[in-house]
Amino acid sequence: MFVLLLTLALFLAIGVPVAFAVGLSTLLAMAQHMSLDPTLVTVAQRIATSLDSFTLLAIPFFILAGSLMNHGGSARRLVDFAAALLSPLPSALAHVHITASMLFGAISGSAVATASAIGSLMGPRMVSRGYDRDFTAAINITASTTGLVIPPSNVLIVYSLASGGTSIAALFVAGYLPGILMGLALMVVAAAFSSNRRGGIIIVASQNKTAALLAAALPSLGLPVVVMGGIVSGVFTPTEASAVAVVYALGLALAYGEMPRNQLPKVFADAAITAGVVMFLIATSVALSWLLAYEQVPQRVAGALLATVGHPVAILLVINFILLVVGTFIDMTPAVLIFTPIFLPVVTSFGMDPIHFGIMMVMNLCIGLCTPPLGSVLFVGIGVANTKLKSVLPHLLPLFVATIATLLIVTFVPAVSLWLPRLFGY
Repeated sequence: MFVLLLTLALFLAIGVPVAFAVGLSTLLAMAQHMSLDPTLVTVAQRIATSLDSFTLLAIPFFILAGSLMNHGGSARRLVDFAAALLSPLPSALAHVHITASMLFGAISGSAVATASAIGSLMGPRMVSRGYDRDFTAAINITASTTGLVIPPSNVLIVYSLASGGTSIAALFVAGYLPGILMGLALMVVAAAFSSNRRGGIIIVASQNKTAALLAAALPSLGLPVVVMGGIVSGVFTPTEASAVAVVYALGLALAYGEMPRNQLPKVFADAAITAGVVMFLIATSVALSWLLAYEQVPQRVAGALLATVGHPVAILLVINFILLVVGTFIDMTPAVLIFTPIFLPVVTSFGMDPIHFGIMMVMNLCIGLCTPPLGSVLFVGIGVANTKLKSVLPHLLPLFVATIATLLIVTFVPAVSLWLPRLFGY
């Protein structure tokens, strides 16, 4: 049964990108016979061959694993456990929301799925306890992005490809402290802005109930442990870990019994559509990155920044500003693939570690997911809360300040990103 389902999952998850590549290869062969511009032919070749990577196979598998966890009942169990654990704290429901988003985001690897799943569960609870609907939506939107930094993260896999082979395992390990720090910063703001609301206190769970909820959530919490434990210990590669994650998530969904088996084809199809879009973005962005390198754009940008700005601190501030602006209108995956080859040579020229830069870049672009006009997580969060953009934006501003402050800490304190990788020998 598992083998059949995994085969179907693999077919669906990579079927769209493979069909795209085959079709493009056919067009490429026709183009060569038509004597088109060699540069155009090379760009087409780059698009067609960019997906021929064992490492990239991890992305559709992690997407499928996240989809299975999203539909299998893990979100509710994580919310219940976080509520029992954090119930004694002031502004407890806001902290529960952020913590559950961090946990589920790390498991699903998708900010959109987190905003949808956790927002649907926590939003009504918070509103019923007196929290403002727009404030609740703002918490949901910003907290959902923490899972893109905490591993396993598809965006970090894309960065590894764009940076020329930075260790995925090292990037995964490096994401823990910055992701947790971002969540804690959001909790501080949530506590400050919700302390005067009557929704700040919830019923304190007994020790027995907390233990029972932990036992119920433990299998879901075990997914990142299995994945990261296997990667760090060298038992399997990140790509193999993604396949293990699918088996684990599928077994968990069937064991919980909250997802009917006849729903599995739809889950696989949804994952295939998402994977197809992501792979298409990767293929075209890789081609654009090659074209920029062919035109020596990275060298020119590096030379201009080093000549006009000069000081490393000023350069990092300029890069952060550019990425913050870029993140508002370019999706995360193409932004990583396009701007990594441009900025990475600049920062490595004054000694910045590629792992450190990767975490900084991903955190930066996470903020873009919460800002208009693109903001995919922003609009999902607004839709889940059934509110409007103009009402949510004022509540987002202090949360943006917290995330940007965290970004600056990660940028200028390398140990936040590099301490754990160095501890594990990377």
